[in-house]
Amino acid sequence: MDEREYQTLADEALAKLEDALEQVTADVECERVGGGILEIEFDDGSKIIVNKQAAVQEIWVAARSGGFHYRWVGGRWQDTRSGEELFAALSRLVGEQAGEPVSL
Repeated sequence: MDEREYQTLADEALAKLEDALEQVTADVECERVGGGILEIEFDDGSKIIVNKQAAVQEIWVAARSGGFHYRWVGGRWQDTRSGEELFAALSRLVGEQAGEPVSL
């Protein structure tokens, strides 16, 4: 994949995530910090950070439970270790930190 394609796919994923977070009933706030970083903040002050890593063409997620790297494989953002899809993982991670089920 070339740089432009990566940027387009990663930007689309962040925008879709931001839109999805605005629809959840859990009390979370999300904010874009710069062009490639999305901060998800919870009532207890904890955060999940989702950011683009253009040098390796990945999306990285830092959550209370650990750090995760996602690469575009087969038409989806897939965890480089477990194979879990990005939005499925974020549903789980946001739900864990929010203390209630979340579906993105």
